[in-house]
Amino acid sequence: MTLTLLHTSAVHVPVFDALGEREHPGAVLRHLVRPGLLERAREVGPEGVRAEVREVLAGLPGPVLVTCSTIGGVAESLAPELGYPVLRVDRAMAARAVVTGERIVVLAALESTLGPSVELLREEGAEGVRGQVVPGAWELFEAGDEGGYLRAVAGAADGVTGADVIVLAQASMAGAVPLVRTRIPVLGSPALGLAAALAGGRTG
Repeated sequence: MTLTLLHTSAVHVPVFDALGEREHPGAVLRHLVRPGLLERAREVGPEGVRAEVREVLAGLPGPVLVTCSTIGGVAESLAPELGYPVLRVDRAMAARAVVTGERIVVLAALESTLGPSVELLREEGAEGVRGQVVPGAWELFEAGDEGGYLRAVAGAADGVTGADVIVLAQASMAGAVPLVRTRIPVLGSPALGLAAALAGGRTG
């Protein structure tokens, strides 16, 4: 199967290529990086970039997996008019979280990601959802300090109490999972999202 991945950061390309090679041999992944979409969405909100997202997607062969959680919902909603599947990378993770436990804590590095992530979890049936932005994490990410970024995320996860499962809202945060010490399950989106996309969108 050939899958196009729309990213808003180039850091995702090697992550998904490695996942594909390791877990989905034979799958062909094509990457398109558009950082401006996230920059604009942070300024005007996800709905404010709907036309820009549509323009980008209209030029792509389907199906498409969108790895940016901020614009994922907007992109997903365009699938009917585009005529091919558009999947958001975090939907499979949200579905897994809901069946893992009722008390869900969402950690995000960006404020603009928190709302769409909480909304997605509620779409999947979650009721007890709390959201938290990891202080200083995005600044570390933008500075290229991946190690510091992932340690900040892991530290925030280790500080969570009163939760059945922790959701890492952004694909870039998944590398923190091996660093956490908490006994609370911590979910990242890349592996689950890619598997669901290559299986035709099933999240079960």
